[in-house]
Amino acid sequence: MDKRHPNHPGEMGTDAALAEQARTPDEINARAEAVGLLLDAGVPFVVGGAYAYATYTGIYRDTKDLDLFPRKVDAERALSILEKDGWRTERTDEVWLYKAFKGEYFVDFIFSSGNGVAVVDDAWFAHARVARVFGHDCLVAPAEEMIWSKAFVNERERYDGADVNHLLLKAGPTLDWERLLRRFDRYWEVLLSHLMMFRFAYPSERDIIPDWVMAELVGRTLQSIRDGGWDDKLCRGNLVSRVNYHVDIHHWGFRDGRAWDENERELGDERGARPELENSAGSGR
Repeated sequence: MDKRHPNHPGEMGTDAALAEQARTPDEINARAEAVGLLLDAGVPFVVGGAYAYATYTGIYRDTKDLDLFPRKVDAERALSILEKDGWRTERTDEVWLYKAFKGEYFVDFIFSSGNGVAVVDDAWFAHARVARVFGHDCLVAPAEEMIWSKAFVNERERYDGADVNHLLLKAGPTLDWERLLRRFDRYWEVLLSHLMMFRFAYPSERDIIPDWVMAELVGRTLQSIRDGGWDDKLCRGNLVSRVNYHVDIHHWGFRDGRAWDENERELGDERGARPELENSAGSGR
């Protein structure tokens, strides 16, 4: 049980001071220094994480790190720039994450979601907003791409569903819903699951989600019912959780859905088009 006082620095609220009240001046200065060095060097990135979340929702919370979202090639450049300034760098996971450390403080360079689906591409920059972060005018990750990447975080110790709900609540009226649907593509059921949770959490705000979006996704669901189950005994649960579906894949005979999905994505790249996995009505192969 979490026995922290409601006003514990780790909690969230609408007071901007909550974002940094548990951070030392040295830590804030380290974050500001990293942002300034990268901007001066012309390394493209958008700010994500708690700072971007606050930009759209007005909800502030303490965060132990600074999340910057570059393209992968620019993440490599970012490490090089900070190394020259004395930072220790780490290629933590070639799928999605590099880190840079200045003493005990660190910056995360996130170039994809952990499952490799929500890759940072040109659209993250084309649709970004500008906000003031550590005294610098920075690009902030688009709300659509934040929803896309957060929607797949469904671990026992971390679930980003409330973040998705708050982004929908505050940014929903101005979202590019067509782009959001394209982002989820064959993962449309993940989006629908979050939209249904939003409708449950905010029954008075259901109109924020356009009727045509719900009709489209419910239509795909009905089509998938008519189509029935896939022939392939596959578990895609490990696209939303690294650990919670271990038994399914290693003991119950389900194929590794993440490995299958990664292979299909590679084939799609080789073909120069999106993988032909599910049609617009959501039918399985």
